[in-house]
Amino acid sequence: MVKLSVIVPFFNVQTYAPDTLRSLRANARADFEFILVDDCSTDETPDILRRAERELPGAVLVRHEKNGGLATARNTGLERARGEYLTFLDGDDWLAPGYYEQLLGVIEELGVEFVRTDHVQCTGRARTVHRVPHGRRGVVLSPRDAILPADRSTSVDYAYAWAGIYHRRLLDEGLLHFPHGLRTAEDRPWIWRLHREARTFAVAGLLGVFYRRGVASSLTQIGDVRQLDFIRAFDQVIDETSRDADAEMLLPKAVRTYCAIISHHLGSIERFEPAVARTLRSKSAAALRRMPQDLLKDAVNSMDDDRAARLRRLRRRPAPAEVAG
Repeated sequence: MVKLSVIVPFFNVQTYAPDTLRSLRANARADFEFILVDDCSTDETPDILRRAERELPGAVLVRHEKNGGLATARNTGLERARGEYLTFLDGDDWLAPGYYEQLLGVIEELGVEFVRTDHVQCTGRARTVHRVPHGRRGVVLSPRDAILPADRSTSVDYAYAWAGIYHRRLLDEGLLHFPHGLRTAEDRPWIWRLHREARTFAVAGLLGVFYRRGVASSLTQIGDVRQLDFIRAFDQVIDETSRDADAEMLLPKAVRTYCAIISHHLGSIERFEPAVARTLRSKSAAALRRMPQDLLKDAVNSMDDDRAARLRRLRRRPAPAEVAG
């Protein structure tokens, strides 16, 4: 039986894929499988992955005929996964040797449905530790209780899918798939659903995932229309949370986070192409109008002056009918 399935999407990462694959080899075990999803790469990535299919123990190579984005590629991997446990890695990141065996040991020892871990962010030669925003480590916790408070960074703000390990029953219950076709912020509806609907989780202080920032092809570095998928992502968070039995308690957190992300993008709007910047303003204004207005007012009033001012200006902006929905 496969103990752990590791789902790794790749798209035009020929520079970084060899490091990623070497780190997977340093984590291989006879009962691990590595599902390598080539999301229709157009550089040398497919050749690198074909070699890895032969050389990496447990490798399974899947190729998309059409580029679908990270969420869709992860879903493809989930459909192929056979493991009792599952985890993710992106095709330009890497792992410490033996990390997955340690991570597997944590979830088996605690008996929880998922575990969240710290990670190391790598920007050039700089290394920075980023920690799960939850103080209690190595104990069984309630995922729902970790969503709040609304005015602080919590576990739902630490949305990296690869920073954790997940029991297969979450997949069987429909909690691990990502919103199809989202090009950015795909982790946000996913992490909110996980924390609302799973029963148990834990936080581990393991440092074994190295997250590469500043990659030129990453959507975090590209100011094109794909970045605006964060609106679709957070609309889904708001919609699903509003139907939760504890909506009155949880929605203020969802609205405040949505507002903070909108303000963040407005604060760096110069990196967007002019037409995309105009669309960002219009769609964000429409998004504010869709939110519960009492919660929106509270969220804006709770923010610092700069962020609040951006959102107040946006609220006064007319929203064209064609982007209001």
